[in-house]
Amino acid sequence: MTTSPAKPVDRQLPTEEARELLNLTRELVQRELKPRASQDEAADRFPRDVFRTLGEAGILSLPYDEKYGGGEQPYEVYLQVLEELSAGWLAVGLGVSVHTLSCHALATFGTEEQRAAWLPGMLSGEQLGAYCLSEPQSGSDAAALRTRAELDGDEYVVNGTKAWITHGGQADFYSSLVRTGVDGPKGISCLLVPGDQPGLSFAAPEHKMGMRSSPTAQVHFDGARVPRERLVGEEGQGFQIALAALDSGRLGIAACAIGVAQAALDLAVEYAGTRKQFGRPIAEFQGLSFMLADMATQIEAGRALYLSAARLRDAGRPFSKQAAMAKLFCTDTVMRVTTDAVQVLGGYGYTQDFPAERFMREAKVLQIVEGTNQIQRLVIGRHLTRG
Repeated sequence: MTTSPAKPVDRQLPTEEARELLNLTRELVQRELKPRASQDEAADRFPRDVFRTLGEAGILSLPYDEKYGGGEQPYEVYLQVLEELSAGWLAVGLGVSVHTLSCHALATFGTEEQRAAWLPGMLSGEQLGAYCLSEPQSGSDAAALRTRAELDGDEYVVNGTKAWITHGGQADFYSSLVRTGVDGPKGISCLLVPGDQPGLSFAAPEHKMGMRSSPTAQVHFDGARVPRERLVGEEGQGFQIALAALDSGRLGIAACAIGVAQAALDLAVEYAGTRKQFGRPIAEFQGLSFMLADMATQIEAGRALYLSAARLRDAGRPFSKQAAMAKLFCTDTVMRVTTDAVQVLGGYGYTQDFPAERFMREAKVLQIVEGTNQIQRLVIGRHLTRG
C-alpha cells in the first residue's frame, strides 16, 4: 500500500538553513526512499545508490567540520534529519547513523595530517563507512574483544573476526577496534582499515527479521597488514575512542527509533480515519483514540529526550547518561508504538499490504544495537550511584 504523505512534524530548528535542510530531506524521502523501501526490503536489496544521492545532497557528513567537507550542523539538527530518513526507510536512516559513527574516531581523535588525508574522502558522499567493535564472543562486553593487531615494522598484522557489522562487505572503510596490548580496555586501539585491504574478507550477510536491505555481516581479518599511519589516536586509547563514539551513536539510534514510531503513528491515524465500522470511522471510538493518543505522547516525549541530550552535546557538556536514557526510552517506545499500530490496523496490520508489520519487525533491532537496553539501564544506574 502507498500511503499519502503525512503532515510534517512541527519542529523547532535553530536556523533557517536547518529548516531548508529538513525540507530537502523530506523531499528526498518522498521521492527516493518511500517508493521503493518495501520492495527492496522484500528483495534483500542494498540501496547503495540512495546513499550516493544522499551524499551528493550533503547528508552523509552533517555533523562534521566544513574544512573537511562536512556540513558543520549541530547534533540537534543532524538527529532530526536521521529521524526523517528513518521514517521513510530505517535501513537508510540507520545506515547514515552508522556512517557518521564510523567517521567519529578520525574526526575526533585523528591527527591534523590524518584528517586532511582521509576525512574529505570519507565525508564526500562517495564513500560509506562501517564500525567494527562487536565480535562473536564480545558484544556488550566490548573490553573483551580478541581481534589482535601485532606491530611488524611499520605495519600492524591483524587477525580476528568482527560480528554484526552494518555495511559489512559493502563499506569503503572500517573503523576497527583491535587489541594491540594487554587484556582489558587498556590494550585496545583503533585502526582505520580500507575496504579493499588485502587480508580482509566477509561472511554472507545475516538473515534477519527486519532491515533486510541493510547488510549485516561478519568481517574477517586474516593477516591483514595495515600501515601504522592508520592508527587513530594512541595505542591503548581505542576503548576511550569507542565509548566516545557510542554516546553519540546512541543518540542516532534514538532518533531513528522515533522516526519509525512516527511513521507507524501516521499510518495508524490515516487508517483509523478512513476505516469504518458500525457506520463511523474507527478513530471515533474512544478505546482506539486513546491508543493513538498514548502513541503520540510517547513519541513527543522521546523526541524531546533525544533533543535535550543533543543540545547538551552541542554545548560541550557531559551527555553520556542522557544518551543512554534517550536510547532506552526511544527504542522501547518504537516497539510499543509499532505493536499498537499493527493492532489498530487489525488483520490488515498483519499483512504485507501495509507497512505496519515491517515497522514492527524493524523496531525490535533498535532495542539491541548500540548496546542493548539492559546495558543502557546499567549505564544510567552507574551514573546515578557513582557519587
